[in-house]
Amino acid sequence: MPKHPKRSPPPPIPNPALRRRFRRRLLGWYQRHGRDLPWRRTRNPYHILVSEIMLQQTQVDRVLPKYNEWITKYPTFQVLATTRLSHATRTWYPLGYNVRPKRLHAIAREVVANHGGKLPADAVTLRSFKGLGAYTVGAIQSFAFGRRAPIVDTNVARVLFRVFIAHGDAKSHATKRHLWVISGALLPRLQVFDFNQALMDLGATVCVARQPACHICPMKPICLSFPFTQDTGKRLNPKQRGSR
Repeated sequence: MPKHPKRSPPPPIPNPALRRRFRRRLLGWYQRHGRDLPWRRTRNPYHILVSEIMLQQTQVDRVLPKYNEWITKYPTFQVLATTRLSHATRTWYPLGYNVRPKRLHAIAREVVANHGGKLPADAVTLRSFKGLGAYTVGAIQSFAFGRRAPIVDTNVARVLFRVFIAHGDAKSHATKRHLWVISGALLPRLQVFDFNQALMDLGATVCVARQPACHICPMKPICLSFPFTQDTGKRLNPKQRGSR
């Protein structure tokens, strides 16, 4: 019988001391450099849901004006649920991916019909809504309800892969599953909102896919990928560093 190649064991989970160091450096950096975004000034579950669906595959600068317009027109689940879908879709323009306003409209109607107009906080119910995947559910739980829920989107995956793994296939299913484990292990007991927002900001503004600003990154002293950049801001090799 042919022998199957042995699978490499997953990289180790960061030890407690490294986790504490990562949290401390990340939260300190976020306090100084975190972006001021309107959905970070609220814990309203509906508003956070709107922002997360708008931000799917869309840059923050394109979302900002549309988010404010949407919240002004449709400030609650109840208002959106009673709005014609065609009106909501026109408001969404030109963000694109027009399945998103349809899903948001359907969620609003279901929340009003089955949950008293209030978005449930538990992951099982949130995952039952069409269009809400693991990342969006984690974001809603941590940003709206203060739950210790991990998140892994493209930016977060890039940060965690570079800092803690730095080799292998960043896009493999095994690596993606392991990044969720790492994200969960890193979560602090408090400041979950700031921690998860900081992870996304670091990936969006410093640890970017091409030409990351390693020379100003707070993770430089602990990042496994940093030695390969030689502190010169050189572009990381996408095949070796998991850039997207």
